[in-house]
Amino acid sequence: MTETPQRNRPENPDSNASGGSLTKRGGGDPGTRGRTTIADGVVEKIAGMAARDVVGVHAMGSGLSRTFGAVRDRVPGGSKSVTRGVKAEVGETQTALDLEIVVDYGVSIADVARDVRENVVAAVERMTGLEVVEVNIAVSDVKLPDEDDDDDESESRVQ
Repeated sequence: MTETPQRNRPENPDSNASGGSLTKRGGGDPGTRGRTTIADGVVEKIAGMAARDVVGVHAMGSGLSRTFGAVRDRVPGGSKSVTRGVKAEVGETQTALDLEIVVDYGVSIADVARDVRENVVAAVERMTGLEVVEVNIAVSDVKLPDEDDDDDESESRVQ
């Protein structure tokens, strides 16, 4: 007599050994199983992009950080830092943000700050689901119409 090989069949996890009723494994909605963590840098990028979208915001960061950033942007392979001028503290359900901005001359700083707050809060809450508890804004400079973004004075004096 020859025996025919039996195929290994996985057991159905939804049935019991007697072949009776189905049992459900796990608990609750699959979308709620586990934990999602969001890095500070992710929130900083979202906030930086949202702040830059506001009319009247000329740049982000202090003069020193913008100077270093300009040098880094000129290096081949370097990219513009969207997190420049943004600091985030992220908890499990909430986040707080500190932004440093440069505004264009002639705009209402109070209006620009309000618009930045509204845009940042909306973007961060929509994309992350975190509650934004505060957005602190420091205006570090005003961009005058006749100011150049690059410091060309030394180049024009020496030929």
